[in-house]
Amino acid sequence: MRALPFLFSFLRPCALVRPSAALVRSTVLELAILTAHVLIYPTGILQERRPPTPPVPDTADMTVDVDTLDMLDAPSAPALRSDTPVRSDPPIRSDTPGPSDDMPGDRPPVLLLHGFIDNRSVFILLRRSLRRHGWRQVWSLNYSPLTCDVRTAAALLARHVEEVCARTGRQQVDMVGHSLGGLIARYYIQRMGGDARVRTLVTLGTPHGGTRVAPAMSAHPLVRQMRPDSEVIAELAAPAPHCATHFIAFWSELDQIMVPVETAAIDHPDLISRNVRVSGVGHLALPVHGEVAAGIRGALTAEQPAAGAAGAASVA
Repeated sequence: MRALPFLFSFLRPCALVRPSAALVRSTVLELAILTAHVLIYPTGILQERRPPTPPVPDTADMTVDVDTLDMLDAPSAPALRSDTPVRSDPPIRSDTPGPSDDMPGDRPPVLLLHGFIDNRSVFILLRRSLRRHGWRQVWSLNYSPLTCDVRTAAALLARHVEEVCARTGRQQVDMVGHSLGGLIARYYIQRMGGDARVRTLVTLGTPHGGTRVAPAMSAHPLVRQMRPDSEVIAELAAPAPHCATHFIAFWSELDQIMVPVETAAIDHPDLISRNVRVSGVGHLALPVHGEVAAGIRGALTAEQPAAGAAGAASVA
């Protein structure tokens, strides 16, 4: 389903001029992930069923169900580097216990939002990783493949967040959005008052500044809204002085869908944001790679920085 935009990306001149070994390895991995995802795509077509909220157990008697088949623990990990020196923010950690690690029941629910022409099946490994490490309330949302407007999808997300808060009794949630999913989540937070509900948003390969990839696909309204000159991108660039959500953006130097690759980093003076640069990982690998998953877990357990904080962080 996602083969078309992925293959179009290789029409870029940089991909045709003596690709580096890292780009070749990343491309092979992307094709393998694409093949696997096509096979599991049907499992995520339907919206997930909403289970009743489980009671929070006594942490002294708590056991974690460990799945033996977990590709997220694969030994091959990309190198992630910091763009700029870390300022007041704590570094993103992998399995180092954090302030919330000792009390998993206190963690906010996590909502997962997929990208363009995709569904919740893209998060099968990340979801498993979160549940293995103590997140008991992990939800996902499918927006219709017929959706033609980021604003419409953001309104659907707003209703879904209210439903999750009502079911769980929590006042806030955390979110992870891949590609377009991150843009929809950011629009909800920044333009629809969602910062009152969203504590942390982690984005993976999201075109925060718009992407110029695959001009031939601009016939689709959602693709046009992801262009640098779109009204949606302009709205997100507008002042947001009171936005309280903490944003963490993972971007990769080998992301062939983000043109330029730095567009997946957040650059907004009013947002509490941190950008994480990933090396050796392409666009499709971001939501399934083990080291990125470790960085996401660290981001969701890190203490929240003060308003106005910004900077970069790294995962070693």
